[in-house]
Amino acid sequence: MRFTYQCPIRWSDMDAFGHVNNARFLTLYEEARVALMFLGARQHGLTSFEDGVVIARHEVDYLRPVDYVDPVRIELWVEEIRPSRFVIGYEMFDGDEIASRARSVCVLFDLRNQRPRRLTEPERVFLTPWLTAGDARGAGSGQRSTAGDARGAGSGQRSTAGDARGAGSGQRSTAGDG
Repeated sequence: MRFTYQCPIRWSDMDAFGHVNNARFLTLYEEARVALMFLGARQHGLTSFEDGVVIARHEVDYLRPVDYVDPVRIELWVEEIRPSRFVIGYEMFDGDEIASRARSVCVLFDLRNQRPRRLTEPERVFLTPWLTAGDARGAGSGQRSTAGDARGAGSGQRSTAGDARGAGSGQRSTAGDG
């Protein structure tokens, strides 16, 4: 099942060429991820993601430029769940065309103790309906959910960012993923 988020494009997302800046793609993906993990989870009584999730890795494939348009549609799903991390897959649509595909490795993080932590059972239960058994594009059941209904909860260039450190924490993730 995919989670669908309609994300507005802001003038500040644009670059000098009149397209959405490639770095802003990560911001748009972040907005969709937050809608699922914070707002969607909260609708189900789960607030522990708000206690700390850091990004260990981002991968972005830029397939075509995105102009200043109506909101882009971002579809996301869970590709993998491990004991202390999970992987989110995304596709960004400009109209009906895929503009970008991405993946984020998310690590649960104990902000108070500044170290990675394990997924709780309620977190695993929340993420499981979004888990796909399909191909790398997340082709699974074909079901979709929107941000308002969060149940269960370019150029061909490739860009990779991140190095297993928590976002700005300077702490290296050493949690075993067994």
